[in-house]
Amino acid sequence: MEDVTLWWETLPGYKPAVVPDVALRPMYSTWYSFHQELNAAELEEQCRFAKELGCDSIIVDDGWQTDDNNRGYAFTGDWEVYDGKIPDMKAHVDAVHRLDMKYMLWYSVPFVGKCSKVWSQFENKLLRVDEKLNAGVLDPRYPDVREYLIHTYEQAVTGWDIDGLKLDFVDSFKLSPDQKEGTAEGRDFESIPEAVDRLLSDVMDRLKAIKPDILIEFRQTYIGPLMRKYGNMFRANDCPNDSIQNRVRTLDLRLLSGNTAVHSDMIMFNPNEPLESAAMQLINVIFSVPQISLRLNDIGENYLSMLRFWLGFSREHSDVLLRGALCPQQPELLYPLVTARKDDIQIIAVYADAVVHIEQDATQLFIVNGTYSEKLVIRSSLSPAHYEIQVKDCRGQLISSQTLEISKGLLEVAVPKAGMVSFTRVTSAQ
Repeated sequence: MEDVTLWWETLPGYKPAVVPDVALRPMYSTWYSFHQELNAAELEEQCRFAKELGCDSIIVDDGWQTDDNNRGYAFTGDWEVYDGKIPDMKAHVDAVHRLDMKYMLWYSVPFVGKCSKVWSQFENKLLRVDEKLNAGVLDPRYPDVREYLIHTYEQAVTGWDIDGLKLDFVDSFKLSPDQKEGTAEGRDFESIPEAVDRLLSDVMDRLKAIKPDILIEFRQTYIGPLMRKYGNMFRANDCPNDSIQNRVRTLDLRLLSGNTAVHSDMIMFNPNEPLESAAMQLINVIFSVPQISLRLNDIGENYLSMLRFWLGFSREHSDVLLRGALCPQQPELLYPLVTARKDDIQIIAVYADAVVHIEQDATQLFIVNGTYSEKLVIRSSLSPAHYEIQVKDCRGQLISSQTLEISKGLLEVAVPKAGMVSFTRVTSAQ
């Protein structure tokens, strides 16, 4: 599958976009924690918590552009900040930047709402009208439609100094079943896919001219090899509080996305559930970039310390987790055991009661217990060596530490659920 990905990259027009380092670091998203109920002061407070936990960016989702919180798209299209929520967007973005965090903003690319100011300008340049959404879908075959969208994003980057865009619903650029492709007065493309390619290519090129390290996120329903040239972040499709789906979706993306940053769907949990259960949300997406979406000031110190530990582990070992040789095993069983290795470090996550086979020597080995069992069983094929063995719980607290000789055969280690054991080879017996 890696060879397929590399082959795609060689095709004309498929060169992937550059991935800035910050795209590979944990992010805070407002969607599940706020939905459309946003305000600048609360967002800045969440940024202070998120930064301390290890997040380097915030993604402000739907709601910043309207006072309507009914989840429709009637008021999309103008993309003016609703000052009842964010009175001064530039000052707000500046405040987040002072926390040393990047700022990304959500846009529903194809939608123009019936209640928007620009509805009359574009109501005759639509692919269709979605009455349930109370919005139309723009026809990208018109050059003035594309220019309007691109100019809107340019203005946001230059005027508010934002660092990236979450470009949503790109897969809605499609005809109704009774429509046909073709040209009409004012269109410069017959094909909708070709027009979308022109639109998204120009978006990336023109925004990179303003900020070379611009961040562009797409969602799993509209990703693929060609999409890698328009964006540098692919996020797993929505699966709130579903750790298993989040694991499968992020691993599926990793297998065919090359060096594009693969992000989890936003992490959320009930702060009344067991700490270990909440930790499983992070452990299941450990081989992707975690996004979190919680009211961090409401969850308490135990949950904060758990997030701090696992986000810290993700950051410290991102080179292995995100850039190492990835081996998710048994897809038919939803990847119950996953390994990543780079240089002399190996990280294994176990999500089912299974024997962990250790066949390659490593200076440092981490095994993450993504099960609700209190032990891990390891089968070693290695020559005898001494290892310092440390066991930690889901908050990173040290449970035990000892030095043992590990040789070929079976080894059972007591590891708390949602905890971790590390093996560090030492040069001499203790």
